[in-house]
Amino acid sequence: MTELNQPNMTSLSESGTGTKQAVTHAIGWRSLNYNETYICPVCRHGQIAALTLMDALACDFCRHIFTANLREQSVHVEDSSQPMTWRWTGHHWQAANQIDMDLTIVIWLVGSALVILPPVIIWLSSHTFPPLHDSTGAWLPTAWIGLTFISHFAFVAWLLAEHYQVPFYVACKVRLQDTLGRR
Repeated sequence: MTELNQPNMTSLSESGTGTKQAVTHAIGWRSLNYNETYICPVCRHGQIAALTLMDALACDFCRHIFTANLREQSVHVEDSSQPMTWRWTGHHWQAANQIDMDLTIVIWLVGSALVILPPVIIWLSSHTFPPLHDSTGAWLPTAWIGLTFISHFAFVAWLLAEHYQVPFYVACKVRLQDTLGRR
């Protein structure tokens, strides 16, 4: 069973290409270097490749610029305010930066408060001073509560997508910029 899953090392050595590079390519694992292209860890749509005359990589889709640490097999995005780093596993990218748990908890608490508290305040005021049931504006408090919830939820969702750099959001943002001609 193990013979079927592993490459034949003797045939690689006998053919004259028994180098470490040939063995790693036969297995499917490849190391991070400046000569190959890789899928972008930010948008997951474009390809990152080396920039000419620089020790940096750039994505052809989202246009982020990365510096590579070949010894640690990692890349760090340089043109973002958030410190984002990914490690190359040989097949895909894995997030390497440790997210500050205190900041993450604060972001989620503030986001929850921004979504829940304004509609609750409006609901409380509409039940403290209710409109007359037969009046033409009796529907207004309910519509106002719903609109407040939806608008605050959309705002917090946008902030979380910006903070975590969700690949779908980044791809949509890049496509929108291309459509509007802002790139």
